[in-house]
Amino acid sequence: MDDTVRSGATRIPPGQYVTKKWPVLTFGATPEIVPEDWNLRIHGALAAEARLTWADFQALPHHQVMADFHCVTRFSTLDNPWSGVLTRTVLESREIDPSAAHVRVHCYGGYTTNLPLEDFLSDRALLADSHGGEPLARDHGGPVRLIVPHLYAWKSAKWIRSIELLEDDVRGFWEDNGYHDYGDPWDEQRFSSQEISQAYQVRRRAKDLGLSPGGPTSEPPASD
Repeated sequence: MDDTVRSGATRIPPGQYVTKKWPVLTFGATPEIVPEDWNLRIHGALAAEARLTWADFQALPHHQVMADFHCVTRFSTLDNPWSGVLTRTVLESREIDPSAAHVRVHCYGGYTTNLPLEDFLSDRALLADSHGGEPLARDHGGPVRLIVPHLYAWKSAKWIRSIELLEDDVRGFWEDNGYHDYGDPWDEQRFSSQEISQAYQVRRRAKDLGLSPGGPTSEPPASD
């Protein structure tokens, strides 16, 4: 994980353009969630399942995070003023199983996404309920969305309703439909086809270093 706050020449990931607009990109219908009816389930690899109501969530310490936002569709918006509860805060009082290494986020409307637990607990990862000092708009994930600034924005899931802690990685919706499993903007990890090429390069390098069995190095399979 590299969650460094970028500046200067490396601030904008390769292939991105900066805009002051904030396009709304959503797969499927936009759910309508009354904040007072919202709740967050925390389950999976931990000693006891937990559930936070809206009142519980609002009672937790809130923090502000100023962060850039990089969409895989190539637009970036800079200096977004988010406010909400740090993901670390949500999990700090939970007895998490030592085997837990991944998170799958579930959303109202059925969307899911996955990321390593380490990335989910980044110092700047946030369950955001406001943007620019105003309650988070419904179209942008209100009442609560995940923000993980160092990954492509499809990982910053809208309308979050549960956090599932897992021992093994389980791909989410877009990861099952052609997007990269990790999604680092500075490595342009946009598509799952890149994972095949990357794995091939690792195997080839290991063979060159004598770290894998001999034999000819096979080419990666062709992909669209």
